[in-house]
Amino acid sequence: MSKNPVEKLSGLAIVTGASSGIGLELAKLLAKDGCDLILASDTDHAEAEAAVNRLGATKVETVQCDLSSPAGVDQLLAAIGGRRVDVLVANAGEAKGGPFLEEQWADVERTINTNIKATVRLIHELGRRMQAQGSGRILVTGSIAGHLPGPFNLTYNSTKAFIDDFCVGLAEELRDSPVVITCLLPGATDTEFFERAGMENTSVGQGAKADPATVAKDGYDALLAGSTLITSGFLNKIQKTFGDFLPEELVAKMHRQMAQPKGE
Repeated sequence: MSKNPVEKLSGLAIVTGASSGIGLELAKLLAKDGCDLILASDTDHAEAEAAVNRLGATKVETVQCDLSSPAGVDQLLAAIGGRRVDVLVANAGEAKGGPFLEEQWADVERTINTNIKATVRLIHELGRRMQAQGSGRILVTGSIAGHLPGPFNLTYNSTKAFIDDFCVGLAEELRDSPVVITCLLPGATDTEFFERAGMENTSVGQGAKADPATVAKDGYDALLAGSTLITSGFLNKIQKTFGDFLPEELVAKMHRQMAQPKGE
C-alpha cells in the first residue's frame, strides 16, 4: 500500500539511533532536504551532528538518552516538548546474540524495551500529534529477521517480528489518514550491530553486508513514496520470501547456521 507521495520532506524530524549506521544515514538525507533535526541515541553525537550540519541542516539538537528505559523516552519527549513533529524515524535497536537461556535477563529486557516498548511509545505519542495536525510521516527500522525464527539471536528476531507486523497493521488503520507509516526491512548491514550484539564470531557477522547509506536511501525513498513496506536488497527479498513460505522449523535450522557462534 502507498499513499500521499512527496518529493522531499520538511519541518522537524526526530531520528533515534542517529549516532551511526542506518540512523545517521537517514539523518543525512533529512538534512539534505533541509529538515530541522533532533538526533537521539545512547552514545555521543558529535560526529553525527557535524555530518548533518555539513549537509545543510538548519537546526540540529541532540539528546543522549537510553531508550531502553521509560526515563530515557521521557527525556526525549521532554526535549521535543510541544513542538510540531513532521517526521519520526524510529531506528534505535538493540540485540544480544548467543543462546537465549545463557543471556543475562538485563540484556533480554533491554532488547525488548528498546525495540518494542520505546518504538511503540514514540509512535503512539507522536503519531497522535500527527493525526491531530493532519500530516506526518513515520519510518520504522524493522528487519527481515522478523520473518525468520532466530535461534542464537532469538530476542532480537522476535522483537522485529512484532515491529514488522505492528507497522503493517497500523498502516491499515491509517489507510484513510494523512499520516504515513513505512517499515524498512534491512538484512545484514555494515554497522556496529554485530559488534554490539557480540556476534562477530558468526557466519552472518563475518559475511557480506550492505552499505548503510544504500539501505537508508531505500527506506527514505519508500517513506517519500508513502509505501508501507520496503525490503532493502535483492538477496534480502529472497531471504524474506523463504522465511515466509518455508516451514518454520527449517528456517530456524537455517538461521542457526548463520547466527550460532563458530566452534560451539
